[in-house]
Amino acid sequence: MMTVRRPLILATSSPRRQHLMKEAGYHFQVVPPAHDEKFPHFMPAEIVPRYLAEEKAKPFLNKMNDEIVITADTVVILKGQILNKPAGRDDAILMLSRLVGRTHRVITAVCLLSRDKQDLFDDMTKVTFARLSTEEIEYYVDTCKPFDKAGAYGAQDWLGMIGIERIQGSYFTVMGMPMHKVYSHLRDF
Repeated sequence: MMTVRRPLILATSSPRRQHLMKEAGYHFQVVPPAHDEKFPHFMPAEIVPRYLAEEKAKPFLNKMNDEIVITADTVVILKGQILNKPAGRDDAILMLSRLVGRTHRVITAVCLLSRDKQDLFDDMTKVTFARLSTEEIEYYVDTCKPFDKAGAYGAQDWLGMIGIERIQGSYFTVMGMPMHKVYSHLRDF
């Protein structure tokens, strides 16, 4: 377990990010970010997670003492288009129908921020889904309700277990926190 000598604030509402940080041995306070996750429509998809992670960290800057704030953002990209969190059941089914049988990219960016320093980094993983039936997709959406997940799925959920054929990169990046990079960047911070 790594000890960070400064207090950590994990600025997230994601139970998955909280779980991963806890499992990695970090002690932290959870403070949900106040950012609305909007980004300029003309921004290239690959840059969006860095932009959003940095925007989520900015409101903390004037309130900080000795803490390190950690923010993150994950996007699912298919053919250059971002698949955000679904608006509801129909949107989730549509997103997943587009992803099955194809390879897409998942990019998670992380911002580490203190009063005197910022470190912004990201990690990309390619995910390939098997072909799934409409019934399987509907079962997943109705059972797991993936409405808080980019691309309408969680790699750790039922759909990830039965539908992901291949991952090229970090599984934890797909879950929303590239822990191998978080560890090394926090160690050097």
